Amino acid sequence: MANFFQNSFYVSNAKVALIAAFVLAIINATIKPIIKFISWPINVLTLGLFSIVVNGFMLEITSFVVGNNFYFSSFGMAMLVSIIISLCNVVVSDV
Repeated sequence: MANFFQNSFYVSNAKVALIAAFVLAIINATIKPIIKFISWPINVLTLGLFSIVVNGFMLEITSFVVGNNFYFSSFGMAMLVSIIISLCNVVVSDV
């Protein structure tokens, strides 16, 4: 499993991961509602699947803010990570 994601995304250490989580929380609280409001017609047309693109965009903004210590190899990888985060959120919120 570790080789599957090799060179797909990079987090230098646990401190950077905590900083990225904090930055992502701030971005999700401030920028994400504006982007979701602007993109709601596309979101309705795609039956909510465009939310994955919005979440990937939020992760790309986070990697831009945090810098070279946290990045994704492509936008598709950011969208895949957003799907994984969403699935983990569903599991945690059910418990």
